[in-house]
Amino acid sequence: MGYKNTQDCVNDLEKHGHLIRVKEEVSSDLEMAAIHLRVFENNGPAILFENIKDCKFKAVSNLYGSVDRSKFIFRDTIEKIKILIDLKINPMEAIKHPFKYANVGLTAFSALPKRARFNNPVLQNQTTLSSLPQIKCWPNDGGAFITLPLVYSEDIEKPGIMNSNLGMYRIQISGNDYIKDKEAGLHYQLHRGIGVHQTKSNAKGQPLKVSIFVGGPPSLTLGAVMPLPEGMSELTFAGALGNRRIRYSYEDDFCIASDADFVITGEVYPNENKAEGPFGDHLGYYSLKHDFPLMRIHKVYHRDNAIWPFTVVGRPPQEDTSFGALIHEITGNAIPNEIPGLKDVHAVDASGVHPLLLAIGSERYTPYYKERKPQEILTIANHILGKGQLSLAKYLFIIAGEDNPKLTTHNVADYFVHVLERVDWKRDLHFYTRTSIDTLDYSGDGLNSGSKVVIAAAGEKKRELATTLSELNLPDGFKDPKVLLPGIIAIRADKYTDSHTTKKQIEQLCKQLENNIFFKAADGNQQKCFPLIIICDDPDFVSQKLNNFLWVTFTRSNPSHDIYGIDSFTENKHWGCNGSLIIDARIKPHHAAPLIKDPEIEKRIDALGVKGKSLFGII
Repeated sequence: MGYKNTQDCVNDLEKHGHLIRVKEEVSSDLEMAAIHLRVFENNGPAILFENIKDCKFKAVSNLYGSVDRSKFIFRDTIEKIKILIDLKINPMEAIKHPFKYANVGLTAFSALPKRARFNNPVLQNQTTLSSLPQIKCWPNDGGAFITLPLVYSEDIEKPGIMNSNLGMYRIQISGNDYIKDKEAGLHYQLHRGIGVHQTKSNAKGQPLKVSIFVGGPPSLTLGAVMPLPEGMSELTFAGALGNRRIRYSYEDDFCIASDADFVITGEVYPNENKAEGPFGDHLGYYSLKHDFPLMRIHKVYHRDNAIWPFTVVGRPPQEDTSFGALIHEITGNAIPNEIPGLKDVHAVDASGVHPLLLAIGSERYTPYYKERKPQEILTIANHILGKGQLSLAKYLFIIAGEDNPKLTTHNVADYFVHVLERVDWKRDLHFYTRTSIDTLDYSGDGLNSGSKVVIAAAGEKKRELATTLSELNLPDGFKDPKVLLPGIIAIRADKYTDSHTTKKQIEQLCKQLENNIFFKAADGNQQKCFPLIIICDDPDFVSQKLNNFLWVTFTRSNPSHDIYGIDSFTENKHWGCNGSLIIDARIKPHHAAPLIKDPEIEKRIDALGVKGKSLFGII
């Protein structure tokens, strides 16, 4: 649909039964976020908050809380956008099938931004940061945050909208040491387009002008987070997806999106930073307080009857999970086509996205030996880890598609079985130490600092995987083994204290298990075995469901520090093991705290679910 703004989208959703109104007065301090989380957990509709305490604006959340609702919002244009992306990958298709692509020109025309010279509706009103909805999502958050901001910046060397960047980077608008109404915190991670713009502005000693759009057509929001092929602008993509050209104008040299509900303008000066955070983030933990760029506020604009869109992030799945699924459907084969030999790649949402990537590649190299082994897929793995946001991956598993053509990366349980039946722990572990990882991942020993490991498996099946476990004799400090998946067990260990103690404890465990046939991962092992052991704080929780295993294992471990192995060795700087691999996924002292809801707030939300209240029949 060619929505002009948020109100258009809200009206359409309500008309078709995809939206409810919360009429009761609710607080932006934890209550609105708690309502959002509860409705999302119950597969509920989008939510329009009509009565926010101490705020004149309305707010909407959970717009993209299901894949079906997201598809409904973009129902008229999704297929056209897929065609545009296909043509970007293979432009010769338009020549081969001209009638199939006859209407692409109209869609492409919608992609061209349109400069509005007069009557920009967003400029009709001005307000202050403190007058906006002060939404605090989790109890230990450092203040109020904008969680669906569309952050616009331009290249100082190539000014203009066609060389701009539109990204979604959280904005802290209250709390900490920020001066009320005059300062905000701009949090962006490595490998973001705005970082390039800021670096260029810093080099010239000039401030970077930034515009923050909030609201507007949903296509603008999706455009800000879309992993587009090289050379495709976020704003042009948004216009094509929304079937309507993105309108904009300039005020005081700041770009103003005409269809946004709110626009916040400001400047980021060279080397001006302030502490931002904590913030309950999408890995399921708090990202801690760190220095990030300071934005000096210039003006805050809003249209008449503006609506404030927001979301809540936390341990997956959340609303951004559905959003991610929609993105994957739209982009299709865009990333695999940019990496030769790559057939499929999946950033696993349950693990917090960046900690775990599963990939399927090709092994087309001609072997001159008896046994097939990883070759081309190692080249592909390096390419993946050099590709945009994929470079933040911490664990990358990659297999050869020829070994099981029917397998997909989205069948996570079967994928792990396939890997563990074939992997050779002596050969197939490839570490990257002292490198960059996700800013939000605290499994390493510093901000953005940690390690990566590529686990590449190719060739014939080497072993059978066990699914049941007989009585296991474990050393002191270890107990309660539980089977998680075929070939994988979890063992409870004493609370983590320090690396020296841990090393001694796990050495004892390895020694005790070294002669147990269940943990002989070598080729030709006739006994069914467990090639992978997870050390954790609570094996009952980890074994409850697949998502618990994925979340605990890959968010609470740093490969170079937390991977061990039975009968391990180092040969010419290559580390491997002859027996089972061990991952220590216990909570460590330097880890960030997990997100926990406030019980008192939850009781207030319960009251909105009784008969006669707005959430009756939904929560």
